[in-house]
Formats: sequence, structure tokens, C-alpha cells
Amino acid sequence: MPLGLIILACFILLPTIEIYLFIEVGSVIGAIPTILLTVASAAAGTYMLRQQGLSLLMRMRAEMDSGRVPSHEMMHGAMIVFAGLMLLIPGFFTDAIGLLLFIPPLREVIGNYLARHVKVQNLNVNPGYRRRDGTVDLNEDEWSSSRHTEQDDDPSRPRSNDPDQISPWSSDDDKRR
Repeated sequence: MPLGLIILACFILLPTIEIYLFIEVGSVIGAIPTILLTVASAAAGTYMLRQQGLSLLMRMRAEMDSGRVPSHEMMHGAMIVFAGLMLLIPGFFTDAIGLLLFIPPLREVIGNYLARHVKVQNLNVNPGYRRRDGTVDLNEDEWSSSRHTEQDDDPSRPRSNDPDQISPWSSDDDKRR
């Protein structure tokens, strides 16, 4: 099924489901309690987002401090943000989705499913500063500007230690000042 059709279905089905549930719940408990329940779920979502989000940030920091990539925590973080968004959207169906995503074992199951079925692609957005093997070289001794010219190889040409004159972003006129 094309992505555009899925998005269109969500824009049509989601509000329809929410309207139906508002009518049903409102007819059982009344209009004012229905509105208060919606506001309470948004407040609960904000609180849960804050609590679990801060906990997750501390776990991510611990992973990074130990030299590991916090990919597992990043997946949980994305789902927690999505859960908070679902709870902020008025409606009982989105609230149910949001509350379910705040349950860690359910997030684990969804994360494992996504890891098996979603293809992640690495984009090389700045190929000028990467080695041929794909690693980034930030060693100052080996780094060179992408504007390397034959004049740069001339040993008789005076070199300057002024950072403004050796910057790869300055123009040639700036270097001759």
C-alpha cells in the first residue's frame, strides 16, 4: 500500500474514530466529564513524558559516557515522544495509543519489530571531509582543506599560524592580507 494512501486513511479514519468515541463516552458519562477526562489525559501524558523522558535521558547519557551508541534508548525515546504527542491530541483513541506506548515491555516489542522491518540508510551529507574508507578524520595533522592547490605544496611559500589566514572557509584574498 503506498505511503500517501496510508497517510490519507489516517487523516480520515483517526478523526472519525475520535468523533465516534466522543459521542459514545459523552452519552454515557455526560459532556462535562468527557471534556474533563480529555484534559486530564493530556495532563497525565505531559507528566509521564517528563518522568520517563528524564529517566531515558540519564540512561542515554550513561551509554554515551561508557562509549556505546544509545540506539536502544533512542528508539525508546522516539516512542516516548510519540506517546506524549498522542496524549496531547484530544481524543480517547489517541490517548489509548499514547498510554500503551508508555509501557516499557510494549515499547520493547514494537522496537524489536521495527528493527527487523525498517531499513536504515546512512547518508553521507559532507563527503569532502571523509576518508575513502568512510571514517571521519579530525586529526589536525592530517586534515586538509578541500581547496588544496599546487601553491599549497610550495615549500618556499610562507606559512602563517594565524587561524583566520589558514581557514578553509576564507577566500584567497583573505589569506593574502
